Amino acid sequence: MMKSQFKKAFIFDLDGVIVDTAKFHFLAWKNLAESLEVSFSEEENEQLKGVSRINSLQKILEWGNKSISEDKFNSLMAQKNEEYLAFVDRMSPEDILPGVLETLTYLKENNYPIALGSASKNARHILTKVGLTSYFDHIVDGNEVSKAKPDPEVFLKGCELLGVEPEQAIVFEDSQAGIKAANTAHMLSVGIGDKAVLSEADFNFEGFTELTEDTLKTLTNFKK
Repeated sequence: MMKSQFKKAFIFDLDGVIVDTAKFHFLAWKNLAESLEVSFSEEENEQLKGVSRINSLQKILEWGNKSISEDKFNSLMAQKNEEYLAFVDRMSPEDILPGVLETLTYLKENNYPIALGSASKNARHILTKVGLTSYFDHIVDGNEVSKAKPDPEVFLKGCELLGVEPEQAIVFEDSQAGIKAANTAHMLSVGIGDKAVLSEADFNFEGFTELTEDTLKTLTNFKK
């Protein structure tokens, strides 16, 4: 029997989309870069959004033309994560970005499949801290994938778990790498944040407060 309607599913990035942990990453990476005498600004930080911890540190080393031992590399990654987690441990539901809870509630009440697709290895911990775990049918994070965005592995894994084809997925992202990953997999890409930075997205919104029920219906009816 054919399905009566074209089923759509939603996949959310975490950092900078659901919660504002981007500022924590920036502070931790900036401190690490400065310890290596590497200049680090908002511009460099933008290039690390959606990128794994390993690849982020490699980028910082490349920018500073630095070379360190494997032990030092691993030590710096652990140091960055400890500093980041110190910020995370103080998070609460108040850290959920405006409009996100309303959007998740609407999707849940209308039985849309929802997954998280994040490079963060701390995703589950963060969702627990802000009280959003129950909204997601599946969580795919940095512990379960080997390829970082812009490779679409994390989103493809989300589709597989949700039981939908990539063309049926609507992805919310705040990074260039994430938008490229969604587009590469032929998913509908929705940029959350600076429209100039996320110009490759199919749709752009400054934040979830711009997403009304009518807007969400438009997204579910849109075909690339």
